[in-house]
Amino acid sequence: MRHIIRTISHRRTPWRTPLAAALAAFTLQAGLAQSPSPAPFSKMTAGALPAPWHFASLPNKTPTEFGIVQLNGENVLRVSTKDAYGNMVHPLHQQGSAAMQLQWRWRVDELVGKADIRSRSGDDAALKLCVSFDFDRSQLGFGERTKLRLGKISTGEDIPAETLCYLWDNKQPVGTQLHNAFTHRMRFIVLQSGSAHQGQWMTEQRNLAADYAQAFGDESSAMPELIGITVSADSDNTHGSGLAYMGDIRLQP
Repeated sequence: MRHIIRTISHRRTPWRTPLAAALAAFTLQAGLAQSPSPAPFSKMTAGALPAPWHFASLPNKTPTEFGIVQLNGENVLRVSTKDAYGNMVHPLHQQGSAAMQLQWRWRVDELVGKADIRSRSGDDAALKLCVSFDFDRSQLGFGERTKLRLGKISTGEDIPAETLCYLWDNKQPVGTQLHNAFTHRMRFIVLQSGSAHQGQWMTEQRNLAADYAQAFGDESSAMPELIGITVSADSDNTHGSGLAYMGDIRLQP
């Protein structure tokens, strides 16, 4: 889903520090897209991503750089972060199903060396792919609903109540599942770790309903509607750097 919360944490208001994780990743509600999959990066021209992709970040942050480049004869998304923070967001309006598959290729050439997703001070990653869900926030506790509402007031954006992020992490073992250090509204699954496949393209295919059940089964027995996909990278907490690439992203109902 920090799918702009960490901004608020700098002011030390009590609700703002945990809010940073849920807000920072995603501005998802503007301009819902009808296509079940984002347009393939491989068909785009070099340069900035076209709408409905849009950049989301925090004030006073060096932005993570996103752009289409040609690599080994194919157009892909390049993601570069240097003491930076940023998210590239694609709104969706897609009903989930028990058989829905999420497929993509990714490659990390430079890991954020000091990142440690278990802690707020180390909450950085060279590459994340996140899916946000239209969970009924009335089922959340009063405190969490308040944080989401205050987040919208502060940013002008609706904040997803549930976001699942797949990580290429620098140290946690493959298969690690945990909550974001800033908020329970975002949960992680580590799919690649460390330098074992650094600089190599890796192909992923995930059953979204099964992963949702593992990540958010404590809150819902059925996967809600998908409302956004986000490609994210940040290195602002550890003041490091990372370089990664993302291939085409496909949703198959």
